Amino acid sequence: MSANTPGHYRGLKKTHKATIAGVVALSAAALTFSLVPGNGGTETEPQALAGTQQVAWSYDANSPQAKALAASLEKQQDAISLKAKQEADAKAKAAAKAKAAAKAKAAAKATADAKAKAAARAKAAAKAEAEAKAKAAAKKRAAEKTAASRSVARTPVFANNLDGWIREALYIMDKHNIPGSYNGLHRNIMRESSGNPYAINNWDINAINGIPSKGLLQVIYPTFKAYHIPGTKFDQYDPVANIVAAANYAADRYGSIDNVNSAY
Repeated sequence: MSANTPGHYRGLKKTHKATIAGVVALSAAALTFSLVPGNGGTETEPQALAGTQQVAWSYDANSPQAKALAASLEKQQDAISLKAKQEADAKAKAAAKAKAAAKAKAAAKATADAKAKAAARAKAAAKAEAEAKAKAAAKKRAAEKTAASRSVARTPVFANNLDGWIREALYIMDKHNIPGSYNGLHRNIMRESSGNPYAINNWDINAINGIPSKGLLQVIYPTFKAYHIPGTKFDQYDPVANIVAAANYAADRYGSIDNVNSAY
C-alpha cells in the first residue's frame, strides 16, 4: 500500500473506511497463490515473490468506482438507520399502547369496583330501611293489639235492661265529655217513655209534622241525626244510642240532662 493511501480516506465516514479497508485486505490476500501438484506426481515448490516485487494499491476518492462504492455504502447505512428508527418507533408505540391499555383496564376496574361498592351500600341501606319499617310495623301492630286487648278488658259488660242501658250510656258520655248523671237520665226516661225503648208519640206537633218522637228519651229524627255519637247505633229505637244523643242535645241546650225536668 502506498504512503498516500491515508490521504485518500479523507471525507469518508467511519463505516465507509472500515468497509474499504476490508476490501483492500481481501484484494491483497487474492495476490498470494500456490501451485497445485501436477499429473506427473512431481511437486513444484511455490515461488515466493521477489523481495523487490511489491503489491501496490491506491485509492482515489474521486474515481467513479470510489464514488459509486461510497454512495452504495451511504445508501445501505441510511437504510439500516431508517429500519432501526422504524423498529424503535414501533416498539415505543407498542409500549405506549400497552401502557394505555393497562391504564384503561385499571380505570375500568376501579370504576366497576366503585359501582359494585355503591350498589352494595345501596342494597344494604335498602335492606336496613326495609327491616326498620318491618320492625316499626310489627311494633305498631303489637301495640295496637295490646291496646285493643286492654280496651276489651276494661270495657264492662252491661245488662240488657234499663239499668244496663243507662250505665252504658253514661260510660260512652264520659268518653265524649257529655255531662249527666244516672238519676238525671233515669228521671227523664221515666217521664218521657216509662222505660219503653220502642215508645213513640203519634199525637203531638212533631208527629203532625211527620217526625214523631221516639225511644227512651223521645228524640225526633233531626235531633237524633244532629247529636248522634259515632260508635253507637244509628237507630232512634236503640236505647243506648237514643239516651246518648238526647243527653248530648240537652247538654248543648240546657247544660246537662240533669237540668231537664219537663218536655225539652
